[in-house]
Amino acid sequence: MASLIYSAIASLDGCVEDTTGHFDWAGPDDEVHRFINDLERPIGTYLYGRRMYETMLYWENPPLDASAPPALRDFTHIWQAADKVVYSRTLDSVSSSRTRIERSFDTEAIRNLKATTSHDLTIGGAHLARQALEADLVDELQLFVVPIVVGGGKPWLPSNVRLNLELQESRPFTSGVVFLRYRRLPT
Repeated sequence: MASLIYSAIASLDGCVEDTTGHFDWAGPDDEVHRFINDLERPIGTYLYGRRMYETMLYWENPPLDASAPPALRDFTHIWQAADKVVYSRTLDSVSSSRTRIERSFDTEAIRNLKATTSHDLTIGGAHLARQALEADLVDELQLFVVPIVVGGGKPWLPSNVRLNLELQESRPFTSGVVFLRYRRLPT
């Protein structure tokens, strides 16, 4: 059975976007990006909300040439090789290969996907992750904490969900970013 992983990059005060909706402060350096690539390499399917999909769509045809850092070129191949499911009521079409649109988040369909696929899945976007957390679908949480306090914005976790977690891994990076990986425990 595959695991559903919620991975995010957040400020020290727990935001994935600041109060103006920006997240330019969250861009990983080369060391962190290589680590992210190793985490993403075994992922078979990305589950995205519309906004996260539109952000990640950059990787379908990035303007990278031979001088681009190897980690960026590597991530491009990783992202393009995975299936993508976009949950949107407003998106009419997708602009990336291996991508389909679902109009609503169906918890039973996700349970079935987890049970029938051999590759792990990730969920991207705080709103969509909230739905998966509330439905008890998320098996693992991965957080990259960026050494910045943004003073508010969009939180990476919903305020109405209680989770029992067990730390599986932690790793500091030279930039001050800290990676935390937790396994969700039964409640």
